[in-house]
Order: sequence, then C-alpha cells, then structure tokens
Amino acid sequence: MKWQGGRQGGGGISDRRGMGGGALAGGGLGVGVLAILGYVFFGIDPATTTQLASQFGGVGSTEAGVEGTPQDQAGQFVDVIGGNVNDVWTAQLMGYQPPTVVLYESGTNTGCGFGQAAMGPFYCPSDRTVYLDLGFWQQMQTQLGASGADFAKAYVIAHEFGHHVQTLMGTSDQVRSAQQRASSEAEGNRYSVALELQADCYAGVWARNAATVSNGQVALEPGDLEEGLRTASAIGDDAIQSRGGGRVSPDSFTHGSSEQRVEWLRRGYQSGDPATCDTFAGL
Repeated sequence: MKWQGGRQGGGGISDRRGMGGGALAGGGLGVGVLAILGYVFFGIDPATTTQLASQFGGVGSTEAGVEGTPQDQAGQFVDVIGGNVNDVWTAQLMGYQPPTVVLYESGTNTGCGFGQAAMGPFYCPSDRTVYLDLGFWQQMQTQLGASGADFAKAYVIAHEFGHHVQTLMGTSDQVRSAQQRASSEAEGNRYSVALELQADCYAGVWARNAATVSNGQVALEPGDLEEGLRTASAIGDDAIQSRGGGRVSPDSFTHGSSEQRVEWLRRGYQSGDPATCDTFAGL
C-alpha cells in the first residue's frame, strides 16, 4: 500500500505510549462493550474482563498524551491513514467531525471504561475516540491468522472510524434502542452484526476513495484488497469461535461471519458510496 507521501497531522493523534497502563476503571456499559471486544478479537470470555474491571472504581479519567504526528513509522502510519480517512469522510458526510485517535500500550483509561490491548482496537462513542495498541498488528497475524500487509492494518483503522461515522449519523443510538426493544439476545445480536458489517462497508468506501482525496499519495496497490479481505475473513465470528475450539453459534455472533465481513468490505470498495452500506435492510 502506498502511504508514506500522505498528509501528516490530520489523524488527530494523542500518543500515550510509554505512559503506563493507568488504573483499571469500568463497570456498567463501558466494561460490557470492552468485554465483548475481547471476545470477538481474541476469544476472551467476557465474564473474565467484566469481573476484572468490576474490582475497581468508576469510569476512568482522561489521560493526557503527546499531541501531533508521532516520530516512529508505526505512529506515522496511523496518522497518515487516519488523516486520509478523515479526508474521505469530510468529502462524503456534511458536517463531519474527526475523532481523536489514542495510541497506547497495554492499557489506558477511556470514556467507556478501562481499555486493554487484548481487547483489540476499539471505538468509544462516549469520548468519540479510536483506541489503538499497535502491538495488535503482530497479534492479528500470529493469533488470528490475518494478513500483516499495510492495507490489512489500515482496514482495521478505517473500520473503527466507521463506528465514529455511525455515531455522528445517529446509527449507533438507533441500534442501541433497537437492542433494548429486542425480544431475545439473538435478535439484539443481529443489530450488532449489522452495525459491524456497516463499519466494514464504510472501510471499503474509504479504500475506494483514498487515492482521490490524496492525489494518489495514499492508494491501494495490486494485491492489497485481497490482503484486506483475508483479514476480514480471519476476524469473522465463526472463524474465531472455531479457532477457540468452541461450537460455532450464529445466534451469538456480534460482528458477522467471515463470509459476511468479506462481502461487505468488498461491497463498500466496489461502490465507493456509503449509501450502498445498508446492512440493516430486512432486520
């Protein structure tokens, strides 16, 4: 993937790396959200995460980080990709406001409770921030069987920005309301799957438009899309449940099957239009 000539300083980076993990915080919705993330990305039992976090106080206080473009290559990659994603959504969505992106190591306080690296990348709607522990890139390869290509990493970043778009558009609130009205856990999970698949589709929309908004400085190269699709497949709920040795249970899916994630990432890329990302039709 071509990216090193891309615009710097547009990713909204707050770098907390080297600051230590802070104090565990949580309880309530934030811990629940992060516990589910731990399950989806690494097969961690949500009860384990919730039990650990509940031993401590309320929602964590905000930690100050170093603002601006990091000096290391991995940090610069996040900054350039994040800035490019912001540029795409600024062109696509009237009134778009970029999220903050926090880089951290091991753990950090968030508006949704205490975030840990084992939970994978996540977006917190309470503080409108994307949280990334960059050690996840290696874990994504070794533990999940995903691609290590730059576009595979960028896809994950763009997916989290997709959740920010959903927050700005009110989609996330609508899903939470629908889940509260759901008659069963399985029905509520279907709304979660639709939300995640839409974020995959939005990642594809970004990828299609990346070169246009950057005059070709951020662009996919031959084979990049395939590496992203490989990663989408690796982090499907069925793939993760199978890898963990458990029974594949579609009713428990929260992010979608491998086939669904591949389909919606590809659909967003092929169209380049967020209007094609209606994953809620039929629910």
